[in-house]
Amino acid sequence: MFGKLFGRGVERPAADPYALPVPRRQKNGMYTLRALGDTRVLALVEAADAGDWEAVKAALGPFDLGRDHQVLGQLADLDGVQEWIGQAVEEDKEHRATALLISGARHISWGWEARTAERAVNVTQDQWRVFHDRLRVAEEQLLEAAELRPDWITPWDHLLTSGRGMSLGHAVKEARLDAALRRDPLDLDIHVAWVSQLQPRWGGEPGQALAFARDALGRAPQGHRLGCVIAMAHIEEWVESDEGDCLETPAVQAELRNAAEHSILHPAYAWARGWQHDFNTFAMALSLAGERHTARRVFQTLDGAFTKWPWTYFAEPEKQFARHHRRA
Repeated sequence: MFGKLFGRGVERPAADPYALPVPRRQKNGMYTLRALGDTRVLALVEAADAGDWEAVKAALGPFDLGRDHQVLGQLADLDGVQEWIGQAVEEDKEHRATALLISGARHISWGWEARTAERAVNVTQDQWRVFHDRLRVAEEQLLEAAELRPDWITPWDHLLTSGRGMSLGHAVKEARLDAALRRDPLDLDIHVAWVSQLQPRWGGEPGQALAFARDALGRAPQGHRLGCVIAMAHIEEWVESDEGDCLETPAVQAELRNAAEHSILHPAYAWARGWQHDFNTFAMALSLAGERHTARRVFQTLDGAFTKWPWTYFAEPEKQFARHHRRA
């Protein structure tokens, strides 16, 4: 109770035997979270960076790649994976589904790297061609992975992203959403992907994404990380708006505060590896809304741990994190 009254952070997770040591901090006290802050994830990333498929399979032992979006994301964002994963897809029949999943996820990230984050009008024809070529490979591989392992949800998350990039029909994208939610009706990453899909820049209507997020939060039990979908929906509203202070209203501040209390600040919140990503999402949303009291609690719990997403919506993500941390 006193932590809430005086603005202290929430109770941190118990000591984790797999936690990576905090690296040397910058002068402002922040540091970039590496490999979800987990020694086992770091071993996986290092094996993938070395192109050692056998070591990758061994390092995957503790993880369920068909459900762990964050671990798969570490491989999807790793440059160079595309150079060797194709051989694993072709030669390792026993683990073909896993290789297809990794390759498909990597091809989507690789495709977006070619397209860049520029507005569509500023993307060259050659960039569009490479982008779509890579997404087509991803689509084929992820659909096969989903067929081989119908219990997996992560292929459907990435298929939502590739479907958005390829401007597939709404019925196809809704079918993919339904397939994902049948596997886990409360999956945060699936909901965040659909919040993106509902933005006007992707063909949605104003207000659709927030309505979807509110419905999701209404179904989420207390302490569930699905509450982050409200924070992400408001961040997307800010991205779409021409007004930088569009979130600075009492109604938005109250909604974000209540969503945080329902999810990451609730005693029942599960401190899983990578929890810092959830807190960074709320830290950015609360900062944009000017809700400093709750933002202070979130930043204090983070204790300087910075994750690139969702701060990459800023031109200088690290500087913005440090600025809002200081202001909170």
